[in-house]
Amino acid sequence: MSATVLSINWNDVWNVVASLRPQLIAIGVVLLVALIVTVAVRGLNRPTRKLVRSTTWVAAVVAVAVAVTGMMYGGLKTILDLSSGSGTLTEQTKATVEELGNTISDEGMVLLKNENATLPLDDGAAINVLGWASTNPVYGGTGSGSLSPDNPTTSLLDGLHNAGFKTNTELSDFYTAYRAERPEVGMFAADWTLPEPASEAYTDAIVSSIQEFSDTSVVTIARSGGEGFDLPLDVNAEVAANGAFSFTDNSTSQSDFADGQGYLELTAPERDLIQLAKDNSETVVVVYNGANAFDLSDLAADPDIDAIIWAIPGGQVGFNALGRILDGEVNPSAKTPDTFVADLKASPVANNFGDFTYTNMEEYGQTSPFTNTTTYPGFVNYVEGIYVGYRWYETAAVEGVINYDEAVTYPFGYGLSYTSFKQEMGEPSRDADGTISLDVTVTNTGDVAGKDVVQVYYTAPYTNGDIEKSAVNLVAYGKTGLLEPGASETVTLTFEEGDMASYDYRGAKAYVLEQGEYTISVRSDSHTVIDSKTLTVGQTITYNSEDNTHAGDVAVATNQFDAAAGDVTYLSRADSFANYEQATAAPANLEMSEEHRAAFVANSNYDSTAFDDDADEMPTTGADNGLVLGDMHGLEYDDAKWDQLLDQLSVAEMNALIANGGYGSVAVDSVGKVRVSDVDGPASLNNNFTGVGSIGLPSAVSVAATWNQELAHEFGTAIGTMAHDMDVAGWYAPATNTHRYAYAGRNFEYFSEDPVLAGTQVAQEIQGAKELGVYAFIKHFAMNDQETNRTNMLATWSNEQAIREIYLKSFEIGIKDGGAGAVMTAFNYIGTTYAGALPELQQTVLRDEWGFRGMTLTDYFAGYGYQNADQLTRNGGDMMLATTDITVNSVQNTSATGVIAMREASHNILYTVANSWIYENGQPEVQRASWEYLAWGVLAVLGVGLIALETIAVRRYLRRRGEVTVAVASGETVGDTDKE
Repeated sequence: MSATVLSINWNDVWNVVASLRPQLIAIGVVLLVALIVTVAVRGLNRPTRKLVRSTTWVAAVVAVAVAVTGMMYGGLKTILDLSSGSGTLTEQTKATVEELGNTISDEGMVLLKNENATLPLDDGAAINVLGWASTNPVYGGTGSGSLSPDNPTTSLLDGLHNAGFKTNTELSDFYTAYRAERPEVGMFAADWTLPEPASEAYTDAIVSSIQEFSDTSVVTIARSGGEGFDLPLDVNAEVAANGAFSFTDNSTSQSDFADGQGYLELTAPERDLIQLAKDNSETVVVVYNGANAFDLSDLAADPDIDAIIWAIPGGQVGFNALGRILDGEVNPSAKTPDTFVADLKASPVANNFGDFTYTNMEEYGQTSPFTNTTTYPGFVNYVEGIYVGYRWYETAAVEGVINYDEAVTYPFGYGLSYTSFKQEMGEPSRDADGTISLDVTVTNTGDVAGKDVVQVYYTAPYTNGDIEKSAVNLVAYGKTGLLEPGASETVTLTFEEGDMASYDYRGAKAYVLEQGEYTISVRSDSHTVIDSKTLTVGQTITYNSEDNTHAGDVAVATNQFDAAAGDVTYLSRADSFANYEQATAAPANLEMSEEHRAAFVANSNYDSTAFDDDADEMPTTGADNGLVLGDMHGLEYDDAKWDQLLDQLSVAEMNALIANGGYGSVAVDSVGKVRVSDVDGPASLNNNFTGVGSIGLPSAVSVAATWNQELAHEFGTAIGTMAHDMDVAGWYAPATNTHRYAYAGRNFEYFSEDPVLAGTQVAQEIQGAKELGVYAFIKHFAMNDQETNRTNMLATWSNEQAIREIYLKSFEIGIKDGGAGAVMTAFNYIGTTYAGALPELQQTVLRDEWGFRGMTLTDYFAGYGYQNADQLTRNGGDMMLATTDITVNSVQNTSATGVIAMREASHNILYTVANSWIYENGQPEVQRASWEYLAWGVLAVLGVGLIALETIAVRRYLRRRGEVTVAVASGETVGDTDKE
């Protein structure tokens, strides 16, 4: 979804068959008639009978050919078009992208622990690589994050060997023999099994080989995740309760997970494995390979664990970086984009994440198009408000609610190096426009070259019980170049004073920068202060007028999401989080209130005619103004020529453009729009229909961990380059939902728990692709922060401050700073309305406030009982990610109001496409899909063949009739003995 083609979705198969019903019926009728005629003419004389039968079947074949052609240009056209894409990567592109993948992983693997300078290891050292995952590591995610099999993948062991390490082959052979393939965590079924031989499987011979081969052991632990499921918080209970889940213990004598244990905790076999390494090695290095923040608290505190590396999934070549970091060729410079905590279940999110289904919404029950099970609307309460990730832990520590050192294992922004750095903070300056500049001089005070990250945070004045404020907030960051020992670099960072404003949804209903003293601090992570300065705001600034909007908004940002707050108690800092127990408790009530039930919208109760405006006039359609889409490249969205071009569209063309938006947009003859391809993959480009795939780059978490904006920009450039090679215009990424909780299955695809880090990296990726004319679909807009129940009318409840400051912020940065040309909307509801059709989000905030110009696209369009094109197009939606006709993906109500909405949606789609590289040189040549040439070739051959057959049949008829005539003339008796 999000753009993932599913293996075989029988619902889609049936939809295709249903769309072909008229042609299939016609074929059936034609064949039946032909059979009837064949039988009915038995009484005719032989020449006539032969001719009638032959002509009948020729006509039947012609009719079938016409019907099949109708199918190909009807219900099958989208799929055939998608399957006819062209383009593969050049060798130069492959080499360039692979080099970038290596560089990102070099800077995207985090050194978390390094006692007594254990690392780097000696060049060419012999090492025992323990753990089944060493032979089957995690490269990316599943679903839309899958890597293409077209390109070779560097395994973990390959990466070590490429760096010159020698590894114990007895161990790798042992693991490969134990199990060859990683259990599949798919979109509709998940095998959460973590293969790891139990302690009794390690024979004396294997243990001896460990002792004899090396005194250094590298223990590998891996966790996978992906689209479709969140990770199980209680493995045993969830596997027992969920028919789509399975898990097989590695031993009959003990369970891998104790009851209540989550997937992001060590299993019993893994603990035994670590003990085995400690018992038989002098040096133990643990490599955690996964995208989700893991419970490393025991390992961090264990004095016998010498080093820990977070090997974030690095795509197809990323494991080269692990070898280079272990031997010191690369000095690690990554920082954590998430907080690693000692007890994930003590998070304020923990009780309000996952599976909650309303018990009084039976009338909205739906049969899942993928699992054929009945689902009912679910919900999730964002009770933590703005206190997500480090914002909670830092603020709770300031308020004395937690012991920070006990609660947090590794802070946000944390990461070690093989060298040491000194950061000296200059005095912040503020210009008349409110731009704040800060110089930080970084000096390498160690013995080896390295890079360092400069992190700037602010602390705003807080009044007890007033606007919620986190004690620590990232506001800007930068990264040095490679500094040799003794070398210095001054990093200049800028931000706007408005970036320190808070959203007051209860009082001013606007962004407010309160007067008082603001602490600007340079930190090595979110918790450790290097230096700080004070900045005074003399008077409160409220961003609530046209000449004083927030962050460059086109219109004033004011409350739009009051209805999304629901009946939820939100966590408040007031009186040192006095309401913590009440706010963070699991939901006690599983019924939707009558007020919200009355406002709930789904396909079953949505009536587009209720929103028709009798005063609306039908727009002009079908005009002949002589314009083509190539004329529009580079023109402003509001240029008068756009109206002239849009006047040329017919209602049917607009509907086709809107309805058939799966993995591209269709050709529109009246305006010279060619069909263009948009493809999937957060870290690559994968054309799931042609099977062509690009190089898989490191995951979004790795890009975030680099804290390197230039590398993020290069990532976007690489996507753009590959898109040109593959003849692709749009990229279904980057995804910038929030790491609200470590157990979210799709965290690998999202960047961080912090919206500034995520949004800034996302903006750079978008810019890099845009510079090459490739439009990125920033996704999933918005609040699609869990996989559980995401297509089950999932009502997401949150207050406006959290929505704006946390969950929309990274999108805002990506759109304003990155210049995104397209947006993919989310599956979930916000409050009682589908997010993709929520006008306050898709129109007011996105377009009116932020000034976005471009198209929005649904996530995978399967209806789900709540997706319909009428509601979407009237509320800011433009195109349906549909590959088959399921009726509701087309606009049904073509009243004047409906067509005005269709025209606006078409404008948005065409504007995005016109400004892509496809049209950068004007109007491109219209090229037919390869299947069309093949189809017409077959029809031509068939036509020639049928004409020949009919000609032969007529000649035979004339010959036979002549023979009969001669026989009659000569007095011979002509009977019916030649009946067949």
